[in-house]
Amino acid sequence: MTREEKSQVIEALTTKLTEQNIIYLADISGLNATDTSNLRRACFKANIKLAVVKNTLLAKAMNKSDKDFGELPTVLKGNTSILLSDTGNAPAKLIKEFRKKSNKPLLKGAYVEEAIYVGDDQLDTLVNIKSKEEVIGDIITILQSPAKNVISALQSGGNKLSGILKTLSEKE
Repeated sequence: MTREEKSQVIEALTTKLTEQNIIYLADISGLNATDTSNLRRACFKANIKLAVVKNTLLAKAMNKSDKDFGELPTVLKGNTSILLSDTGNAPAKLIKEFRKKSNKPLLKGAYVEEAIYVGDDQLDTLVNIKSKEEVIGDIITILQSPAKNVISALQSGGNKLSGILKTLSEKE
């Protein structure tokens, strides 16, 4: 690979890293062709982009990026694949599901909305992260609850309230 090709790859990786807020690093080495194909197919269905990257080029792209990747460059040893997603827990769920049949892929680390996770032991934590849509749904539910209580109280007390107003108006 020429110097110019390397710089183009670094620029492309830097752009991807800058645009994405969900970045997972995994080791998929040791998977046979069928398993690799199944993993790629599962990633496609889950709207996750999977690419195998060179560690040195990814490290340079991380340094060029405006994001702080903390300890993530230290896990760039051996084979590394990058998983890019729009949903914080989607790659973790995919890895966990895929590992029911195989012991790979291994999670090296993840960058999720400015939080850094390093090590395969973080997989369960990442699976339990709520997606942006789930958090918004929870917030809407919480906000609707008091409004529903007020509306139901007004509706149930509507007859009492009108009765009280009628009685007060008759007394005057």
